[in-house]
Amino acid sequence: MIKQAIVVRRDIHMGTGKLAAQVAHAAVLGAEKVRAIRREWFESWMVHGQAKIVLKVKGKDELMQVKRKAESLNLPVVQVDDAGLTQLEPGTTTCIAIGPAPAEMVDRVTGELKLL
Repeated sequence: MIKQAIVVRRDIHMGTGKLAAQVAHAAVLGAEKVRAIRREWFESWMVHGQAKIVLKVKGKDELMQVKRKAESLNLPVVQVDDAGLTQLEPGTTTCIAIGPAPAEMVDRVTGELKLL
């Protein structure tokens, strides 16, 4: 199974719509990256329903630890930094997307995280 994990910071205050937009940015950017570098993962993910999970971390330090762990396993990762046009300061890192990638690989990175 191929899945995507979106990991969101909970120490910054975003309205529900802002949070949803940031997660959507991560999902699209992550999918586009995987389509470019691991086409077989992307195509399997698309055919089987685009499984994704949204998880939370307490802050930026924990988010960067998760990102580094994913990168150390050669998983595709994208980082979303807000443009600062509405609720956040420009450049605020809000979330990351891991994958789409094989679920067992994603779970090695995110298995201990809680659902958003």
